[in-house]
Amino acid sequence: MVGGFLVVGESVADIVRVPGRPDVVHAGGSPANVAYGLARLGRQAALLTQLGTEPVGELIGGHLRTAGVELLTDGQTGVPTPTAVVTLGPDGQPSYELDVRWTLADTEVPPPDHLHLGSVSAVLEPGSTAVLAITDRLRAAGATVSYDPNVRPALLGEPAGARARVERCVAAADLVKASDEDLAWLYPGQAAHEVAERWLALGPAVVLVTRGAAGSAAYTRYVAAEQSAAPAEVVDTVGAGDAFTAAVLDRLAARGLLGAAARPALAVLDQRELTHLLRYAGRAAALTVSRAGANPPTAAELGG
Repeated sequence: MVGGFLVVGESVADIVRVPGRPDVVHAGGSPANVAYGLARLGRQAALLTQLGTEPVGELIGGHLRTAGVELLTDGQTGVPTPTAVVTLGPDGQPSYELDVRWTLADTEVPPPDHLHLGSVSAVLEPGSTAVLAITDRLRAAGATVSYDPNVRPALLGEPAGARARVERCVAAADLVKASDEDLAWLYPGQAAHEVAERWLALGPAVVLVTRGAAGSAAYTRYVAAEQSAAPAEVVDTVGAGDAFTAAVLDRLAARGLLGAAARPALAVLDQRELTHLLRYAGRAAALTVSRAGANPPTAAELGG
């Protein structure tokens, strides 16, 4: 792959558990979901990940390929596919029990126009060292970078230590998207706009914060914007944030706002453009929560 989008990170078998029903296995993992979402929106997307050869690994690989995602590996064999038992509460909100090992080796990949990284793979050693090395190299080669911490407390240890690792990724990014739950765990007691200001000072041009049913917000060094949530009948919220991220990247690509040459324009997005960005991504999230699993919209479903 040359150009287009490259996503680096984990693929996870989500074992969805609802009390009183049989378990259902879905392909998941935040980075894999973003790659899948981009491909569903018609974008050229590759995913550098680790998958095992067991049935759940084959299921995930097949799922990604059906959307047109190009799968890349670091050449290691015998790696297990990460798993997450996702237990859905009465309100559709998920809780997670994770078994994730991330040992990605530094790998040469063709330069994309844009690189996305996030979640466990960006901060979990030993593989996170390779992720950051790849990020630094591709950014220097001209890719813009987005990052979603997608916090999983069970794998991150204490918030104070996790903050330093997260902020290293924030500093390497042009755009950061996080949920209000991510921020509450990483920076207890701080308002979203305060965290956004802190992150913007590290280097990104744009910080986006999703707030579930309360909508979303966008921050730059110059302006802020808010958008209410699109109406939806919630089946479950699995993958909603990743669909939001994929839609954000899709719209920015459509507007010519990704790639090194676009950095100056990305930094000065006005309130109107930020609001449109939030509205478009919010529609993608609403469509995703209206059906089971991480099942993001196609370009035809989402519209312009």
